[in-house]
Amino acid sequence: MTNLTIALQLYTIRDFTTTDLPGTLQKVKDMGYNAVELAGMYGLPAEKLRAELDTAGLTAFSAHVPFAQFEQDMQGTIAAYKLLGCKYVGIPILNKTDLPGCETWPAVREVIANAAALCKEAGMPLMYHNHAFEFEKLPNGNYILDEIFDSVPQLQAELDTGWITAAGECPVAYINKYSGRLPIVHLKDTVKVRDTYEDRPVGQGSQDMASILQAAKTAGAVGVVVELDRAVGMTSLEAAKESLEYLKGM
Repeated sequence: MTNLTIALQLYTIRDFTTTDLPGTLQKVKDMGYNAVELAGMYGLPAEKLRAELDTAGLTAFSAHVPFAQFEQDMQGTIAAYKLLGCKYVGIPILNKTDLPGCETWPAVREVIANAAALCKEAGMPLMYHNHAFEFEKLPNGNYILDEIFDSVPQLQAELDTGWITAAGECPVAYINKYSGRLPIVHLKDTVKVRDTYEDRPVGQGSQDMASILQAAKTAGAVGVVVELDRAVGMTSLEAAKESLEYLKGM
């Protein structure tokens, strides 16, 4: 784990942040995290959220920022996340009606390209975070995900290992594919239960995390983000803590 920042995606513990943001941020710090990836701003202005993070002793390493915010107020959105101290920002998802192959894609691509250029100027590169549905193939034979990155050269990748696995692809192979263009890897460990996948704390699922972490470092990643969409058999805070303990033990 040398030289890799370990951050917690706050979406993981949304059941706690929505009821007590200051107290939950302090719990995240107390369990050993120094950095987080934001999932929204909790209805706070950037200055107030930055103050809450500073009080807890946490840095906003990165943030997930909805595409609509860039579309509606690109300059203001970038300025807000820059004020929060983010090193990277990522579009967490696109509507399925806005993907390559859809009628709206040219306009969506233009917004993403403009945002990527402005984020780069701000010293805060823009990434795209995948799910499984971007691994559907287009008529040209490309996966939707690869078409997104091919269409916007300045856009960086934030690959999610759990969703890559759910799509039937190999996380290590995809990390290698985007070497040099992959600042952050989402560590989402999973197990297959019947016809679906369930999340587990990092290190407790079926993924080869040692190989994933080595590939991330070789590919030039600067950080990894712990994320569970849903904790099973424990609280989300417990899952976040067990994930960090595993990573620190490597």
